[in-house]
Amino acid sequence: MELEIRNEKDIINIMLDYDSKGVSVSLVDHTGEVIEENKKNIVDPKLQELIKEVSSYKSDSFFSGWEEEKKFFYAETGDEIKNLVSRYPEVGIVDKHMKPLRFKENSKVTLKIVRDEMPGFYKGKILIDNHDDFKSIENNMVKIKDKVCILDVSDEEVDILKELLQFEERVAAEEIESFLTLAYSVEPKLEIDFLGYSVCKLEEIVPTKELIIEKISSDNSLYIKVDAIISTLSYEFLKNNSLENIILINEEKEKIEIAKIDLKFLEEIVEEVFKSIMKYQKTLRLKYGVFTDGNFIVLQEELAKEFITNELLQLAGTFKVVGTDNLKKYNIKTVKPKVIGKFTHGIDFLEGDIELDIEGEKFSIVDILNTFKKDSYIVLSDGTNALINKKYIEKLERVFKVNEKDGVKISFFDLPLIDELIEDKVLAEELKRTKQFYRGINNISSYNIEVPKIEANLREYQEYGYKWLSYLMDNELGGCLADDMGLGKTLQAITLITRLHSSKGKKTLVIMPKSLIYNWENEIKKFSPKLKCGIYYGNNREKTVFRTSEVVITTYGTVRNDIEYLREKNFDLIILDESQNIKNVNAQTTRAVMLLNSKYRLALSGTPIENNLSELYSLFRFLNPTMFGTLDEFNYHYANPIQKENSQEAIEELKKKIYPFILRRVKKEVLKDLPDKVEKVLHIGMSPSQKKLYEERRSYYYNLVHNQIKEQGIGKSKFYILQALNELRQLTSCPEMKNPNVISSKREVLINNVQDAVENGHKVLIFTNYLKTIESISKDLEARGIKYLQMSGATKDRQGLVDLFQKEEKYKVFVMTLKTGGVGLNLTAADTIFVYDPWWNKTVENQAIDRAYRLGQDRTVFSYKLILKDTIEEKILKLQESKSQLLDNLISDEGATLKSLTEKDIEFILGE
Repeated sequence: MELEIRNEKDIINIMLDYDSKGVSVSLVDHTGEVIEENKKNIVDPKLQELIKEVSSYKSDSFFSGWEEEKKFFYAETGDEIKNLVSRYPEVGIVDKHMKPLRFKENSKVTLKIVRDEMPGFYKGKILIDNHDDFKSIENNMVKIKDKVCILDVSDEEVDILKELLQFEERVAAEEIESFLTLAYSVEPKLEIDFLGYSVCKLEEIVPTKELIIEKISSDNSLYIKVDAIISTLSYEFLKNNSLENIILINEEKEKIEIAKIDLKFLEEIVEEVFKSIMKYQKTLRLKYGVFTDGNFIVLQEELAKEFITNELLQLAGTFKVVGTDNLKKYNIKTVKPKVIGKFTHGIDFLEGDIELDIEGEKFSIVDILNTFKKDSYIVLSDGTNALINKKYIEKLERVFKVNEKDGVKISFFDLPLIDELIEDKVLAEELKRTKQFYRGINNISSYNIEVPKIEANLREYQEYGYKWLSYLMDNELGGCLADDMGLGKTLQAITLITRLHSSKGKKTLVIMPKSLIYNWENEIKKFSPKLKCGIYYGNNREKTVFRTSEVVITTYGTVRNDIEYLREKNFDLIILDESQNIKNVNAQTTRAVMLLNSKYRLALSGTPIENNLSELYSLFRFLNPTMFGTLDEFNYHYANPIQKENSQEAIEELKKKIYPFILRRVKKEVLKDLPDKVEKVLHIGMSPSQKKLYEERRSYYYNLVHNQIKEQGIGKSKFYILQALNELRQLTSCPEMKNPNVISSKREVLINNVQDAVENGHKVLIFTNYLKTIESISKDLEARGIKYLQMSGATKDRQGLVDLFQKEEKYKVFVMTLKTGGVGLNLTAADTIFVYDPWWNKTVENQAIDRAYRLGQDRTVFSYKLILKDTIEEKILKLQESKSQLLDNLISDEGATLKSLTEKDIEFILGE
């Protein structure tokens, strides 16, 4: 708001002037002559009061104008002047030339940045209300033409603005983020206009931890500094300036990114380094040896050498280590070896005589690995102890295998991991074909191959999937199509089969759960009717089907039972549908499938991994048998580091290794026209009778399991743990199994919601885990007169029931077990789903829900999960969240959720 001030020439004016000390304030008459306190011609009592007030300011002012005999005072803030003017509207306000002035409150301050004519530099200026024609900011006031602008800033912020006003010199690109971050500390009073970039806020930002080797002093003490950096900003700088918000420049996206940081992070990483040092002080039994001052740490020589040799490069896995050249005084040097030699193609591996070049000296990889395990360093010919990053050594160990001739070999599947280990000239001509494959996998859209004639128009993502499958098949490699449920994996596979069988004499075997047999048969007849398809399944299965059919459909159970017969056959293509059926590498079914002979191999699964990484090993043991070596090797290099140590390096390497061979798309990415899916959790309180029963059994099992673990250990207590978990879950869903007089509080909530949905024209799916619950729900539906169907693992004609539900309007509800309903069914007639009780693995629930939320669904799908409060079910929900991150990192969307329970998990689940 602007306040207009009248200039009463014949009475009094407030004159403002700017000099090096600030803004001077004096009272003048219409000629500009200073009005003294004893001025006789002022008779207005209010103006006399003004003269006295200004005189008191002059007396109190430290910078009174002594030479001018205190004719003025210096205003401490603009608010002082504003208050004077507002209390005495009779007076005018003028500059030293007697030109009228006016006040402008809450002026906008902008820091405008533009590129300098010199590359790599910026320049800019402060704008106030988009004006730059002012010279200085005094206190919180600035004069622009005929306005005195009052800025809503503190004294400290005024100092920063004054610094910004000096922004006449160029600022280098590497300093601009520091400059803007300082400027932003005035925000929200200061706006930043950087090249017109848009502004966004970052929710999360991960600093780079830094360990700086400062120097080795004359007494051989080691000086190190711990810091963290975000882009060009160091935490030391942020802490010294008490800055909690930072500004980053994202040139690529043309954005200014604002992020909040926690200054305690620096203290935490200093503590992390200090703890790693202290364990060596204890080992050496040193009473003194380390001194800290903020983020500086000083170590005496003996402790320093122990820390450097055994810990420094291990910290390099999480810290950026700077200044290692300063370690020469200790005869220690950090090195990065080069792999040298020559490879030739073997059958499954690239083989060769490969060495490591370390500072010009040649070492056998085998010798390096053995020496490093013993000493953690390599001694060079000049006596220097060469330190190699432990992560580098571990990668060498993972990638290079010793062959029979004491040379080494590299698996084709490890090539994506060795970019930083090996130079192109080493790979030479032998690797051209291999490298071309990896380049091609990133250019599938351009793969020049026709789609065979089928009775369907493939969507864009389905054609991409077909090309991807064809590319792998043409390179004689196996892959897993892991698309989200309902995206048409079967159609993409049938398209591939049709292409394969465009040449005569080919034979394909498709293996699946028994519930999918007739679905596959119908899909082949529908989409590729010219393919001769036969079923090898049932008590009266005929072996002649292998002679009369191009595509043979069978089940996992049949393969297990008839493996001695089937292993003698040679197939061109074997497809595993719902390939999670071979997740247990030691199961009879898995062993049988591994014995089958085929040129090409393909797996289909919306959940290629459900519980742990051994399932991934089993899958790829089928698809590409040489990919991971033995199970022990896989566990040593990947499963144990990832699942026990949460090794990010192992996760990234495993992701790189499997990336070309798993294709995963989710509905929200590829089906833009698919309606919404709304998921809600209904929390339900227990009735007193159910709560009493539940708490009695929970307390019983809590004590039982704890005693067993204490006496036998967690490994030998699994039976009691499983018994406890299963019974507590039963008591939430169907307590009548234990006490017929106790009814689950869920039942009434469920039946009321189902009836409401049915009356509003919706079809409903209900998933549960217990047969007894199906019986109870079915009774409730009958009592309300609601027509329903039910299905469990014992149901024979599942497809017949599915067809009834899909086509018959009278059947409003389909009740089934979660596992039965989660595989291979198309239930798009339903748009309302109730998950009556949760399963440990959220992916199993998602599979069931996606029986309705898939291609062909044209309505919004509502999914409700019923959770009983203060029970194991709430605990399961939290465990689902906490356990779901690992495989999200490996396979882009839903992955496994629950691996083996820890003792901490059990305490959490069974505790109050």
